[in-house]
Amino acid sequence: MRVAVDAMGGDNAPSVEVEGAVVAAREFGIPITLVGDTERLRQELGKHNVQGLDILLHHASEVVGMHDAASDAVRRKKDSSVRVAFELLKNGAADAVVSAGNSGATMAAGMFVLKRLKGIDRPAIAQIFPTLRGKTLVLDVGGNVDCKPIHLVQFAIMGEVYARHVMGVEQPRVGLLSNGEEDSKGNELTRETNSILKNISFDYIGYVEGRDIFNGVVDVVVCDGFVGNVVLKLSEGLAEAVGKMLKDEIKQSFLSKLGYLFSRKAFSNFKKKVDYAEYGGAPLLGINGVAMICHGGSNVKAIKNAIVFANDYVRKGVNQRLAEKLETEFTMYMQQGNVRESVAG
Repeated sequence: MRVAVDAMGGDNAPSVEVEGAVVAAREFGIPITLVGDTERLRQELGKHNVQGLDILLHHASEVVGMHDAASDAVRRKKDSSVRVAFELLKNGAADAVVSAGNSGATMAAGMFVLKRLKGIDRPAIAQIFPTLRGKTLVLDVGGNVDCKPIHLVQFAIMGEVYARHVMGVEQPRVGLLSNGEEDSKGNELTRETNSILKNISFDYIGYVEGRDIFNGVVDVVVCDGFVGNVVLKLSEGLAEAVGKMLKDEIKQSFLSKLGYLFSRKAFSNFKKKVDYAEYGGAPLLGINGVAMICHGGSNVKAIKNAIVFANDYVRKGVNQRLAEKLETEFTMYMQQGNVRESVAG
């Protein structure tokens, strides 16, 4: 198994991507191909001890920047590092892709090169959030900012299948993110999606509010990519702010500092739970292959963990199981309540 890393896409590329790959290869023995400007990649690799590590370089002459249109990865920049990484996966030279670059471009390249799973119109980026009761999967968190009800229905089905067959939740509870729990709340998109999901046989509990993501009342939260990305960035900012506030408060008095000495383990565990780097990347669900999308500002730990998670996904056959389950269960779910006819009508 080999993981192709888009080494040029992140905010701090390629240094962070290269170091993260080196750590993953050294600690876990994962074969890696770094995709990008080979001259720059060789320079970065020269800063590390890579003796005995299975790290290959594959040249790509172009980069899709954070401000580029997603379509650039498909139409204009055909030799971009992210597209070349997916081509390696398609051609069997890699088994998974990891990218910290432009998420829209990564999704576009994945769709164009690998195609979508049967029954899926738009793939979704799925992010796991820590909760009071375990974990909650939220999708989409940035891949699709403009959605139709049918897309949210597909996200719900992918999330439910993922929660059962990957997260190990026996009967996942699925909720639709809105501004209130009452059916009268929401907008046209959520109200129509809500009415459709009520006719599908999995455990759909209706509307949920933002706080429900973290209290653990649901296992899967569905929203469009615009709302989901706001939720993701807000959560990251809040976790960082809370950490800094606690540090400032602890410094205020001797007793606070003394108390910290006895509770360092608790603070450390809390920091680990809310640190996005611990989760590495977010899987791109709905494409015919394994891809992890990382935060643009990912650090070395995040890149390493994304590579490890991608490798585990391949080793455990996660995407294959998802494809099989979606092919059988998606058709069944979509036929319930004449979903497509409801959307068309």
